[in-house]
Amino acid sequence: MKFTVIAFVALLPLAAQEIKFPPGLDRLAEKAVEVVDVTMDASLLQLAGRFLSDKDPDEGKVKRLVTGLKGVYVKSYEFEKRGEYQQSDVDQIRSQLRAPGWSRVVGVRSRKDGDNAEVFLKSEAGQITGLAIIVADPMELTIVNIVGSIRPDEIRDLGGHFGIPKIDVEIRKGAKEKEDE
Repeated sequence: MKFTVIAFVALLPLAAQEIKFPPGLDRLAEKAVEVVDVTMDASLLQLAGRFLSDKDPDEGKVKRLVTGLKGVYVKSYEFEKRGEYQQSDVDQIRSQLRAPGWSRVVGVRSRKDGDNAEVFLKSEAGQITGLAIIVADPMELTIVNIVGSIRPDEIRDLGGHFGIPKIDVEIRKGAKEKEDE
């Protein structure tokens, strides 16, 4: 199983507090061969939304989506070799997702490849108020914090915009064929 994912780490309402990136994550940039670091608060998102066209269906979706966002924060590090980040770097994020209201809804782990992905949802009064996705692969660590109101079906529309790549989950052909047997 191969993951090429920028992880989304928190959709929170205006009154809620965003997930805090541990200060140690910044030191990973020195070790990484590729770094994505996006910081967009509400005013920057609204400004960026003005450049999106209502005439293009995809851009129109994203434009409507960003009106409910308060911030997009991305930290992604790709390394040349294994072991460049510590499990403790990931655990500091996960510990914040154990707070009341958060539930882990998806966990994917490959012992063979070392690929790991987790999806967490935060809900309040029956409404989804947060989404967190962490991708921790042997040579890549990705965390995204999106603050604001968003529906789950809108998340894929953010892919390819504001420095957030599209989510791409592949199943190897051999594994798929075994599933079909």
